[in-house]
Amino acid sequence: MFGNLGEMAKLVQKAKDLQKNMAQLKADLAAAEFAGAAGGEAVQAVVSGDFRVKRVLIAETATGDRELLADLCQAAVNQALDNARNAMQQKMTEVTGGVNLPGLF
Repeated sequence: MFGNLGEMAKLVQKAKDLQKNMAQLKADLAAAEFAGAAGGEAVQAVVSGDFRVKRVLIAETATGDRELLADLCQAAVNQALDNARNAMQQKMTEVTGGVNLPGLF
């Protein structure tokens, strides 16, 4: 009867360790920066791992066509966000051992 308590205690400890690792991962990703570019790097965007736009850099040569510039900005930001999302998924896989835990981020 009490043999299962030892297993349960191990499971609880693993859950606590996972929670601690997830908190550290979230902090690490928030501090990380991910870049994206469009138009041959005429427009560059940098976002944080918590999906906040940090900066957008626009080359002087990219300012001729406003509509094109808007499209390039959108593409660069989306690429940077995709890079951040992919890095997060890779780190999550490392932390959880490949177990999908929906709703963590």
